[in-house]
Amino acid sequence: MNHAFLALLPFLFLSPPDDDPITKKAHKIHQRVLTLDTHADAPIMMQNPGFDVGKTHDTKRDQSQIDFPRMKQGDMDAMFFAVYTSQGPRTDEGHAEAKRNALNQFDLIHQALKKYPNLAELATTPDDAYRIQKAGKRAVFIGMENGYPVGNDLSMLKTYYDLGARYITLTHFANNLIGDSSTDPDGPMYGGLSEFGKKVVVEMNRLGILIDVSHVADSTFYDALALSKAPVIASHSNCRALCDFPRNMTDEMIKAIAAKGGVVQVNFVSDYLKKPSDAHRAAKTKIRMSRVGKVATPEMEARIAALSDSVSKVYASERASLSDIADHIDHIVQIAGIDHVGIGSDFDGGGGVNGLEDVSQIENLTVELLRRKYSEADIAKIWGGNLLRVLGQAKVN
Repeated sequence: MNHAFLALLPFLFLSPPDDDPITKKAHKIHQRVLTLDTHADAPIMMQNPGFDVGKTHDTKRDQSQIDFPRMKQGDMDAMFFAVYTSQGPRTDEGHAEAKRNALNQFDLIHQALKKYPNLAELATTPDDAYRIQKAGKRAVFIGMENGYPVGNDLSMLKTYYDLGARYITLTHFANNLIGDSSTDPDGPMYGGLSEFGKKVVVEMNRLGILIDVSHVADSTFYDALALSKAPVIASHSNCRALCDFPRNMTDEMIKAIAAKGGVVQVNFVSDYLKKPSDAHRAAKTKIRMSRVGKVATPEMEARIAALSDSVSKVYASERASLSDIADHIDHIVQIAGIDHVGIGSDFDGGGGVNGLEDVSQIENLTVELLRRKYSEADIAKIWGGNLLRVLGQAKVN
């Protein structure tokens, strides 16, 4: 038999047939409920010269998973576009560059929305999301991944809030001035939140910016949870019980988020869905940490992209599936309840599994949830209702 055909066999049955009753039911559900994804790295692609988020792109050729037309194709009503900055040097120069980078990404988002007012609109409240959905457009919220661009200037929080930021992930892959990261190669600096970080949490509560505990060290997590007067979120995190990685949440952490009224948004990154081999994890960690403490350059990003592509090809057999995503959703529901789980795909930032390659294919996950006997009311909560409830509680007077 043709070996090329054999290689394709695992991919021929990833999506259910269009005439499948459950597929039809999933499509109808997506036309009725509001679907929201709390972590989309579209701004990474939007920084590439010539990339146009208002045009349809090819997932494999363009290495892009999000644009407005594909959001519409998949019935994805709302996404948080993440203003992401990798952790550079904790110096005045490093913070100045991070602020410049962040402000540029905010501008790119606003310019795209200005260019395509008939396709998408900025959302900052739950009411905005429902209004924009009703108008047949995509709602674009803004989150910030990594508090690094705050530097040591508390007033920057108001600047980012005024530009539309409605959550901030306190840290990323390394420690910053706010607190300790779960993955800093040098270990903790503060044993949780720094003194400045405690002021950041209080100010975020005052402004109405959700505190996002994805990526933070366990000690930072518990400090932030205890200090925050509003519910907190994990915008793109999975279950450590199913995939033992420090970026994921322990059962105790998930229950603690739920007890405070918050939500854990399951992401689609294979490394955090199923445990990779030691060699695969070591290769990915080496690439991930090659950014830490450095100012990003186009040459460095191109080199990292090439290495990432090579590693993905070598370890393609370890890639996660739709079933793995649903397993993490199941686990959170079992230990914390249906009101405390959602979706934070990490598309364009490493997210994507067999059967769910880009935003146009999100109904495939709903098909899997229906096969696992989730009701339409459950699915409405998972796909956005829970997160919007929490967003409505972000501001503390």
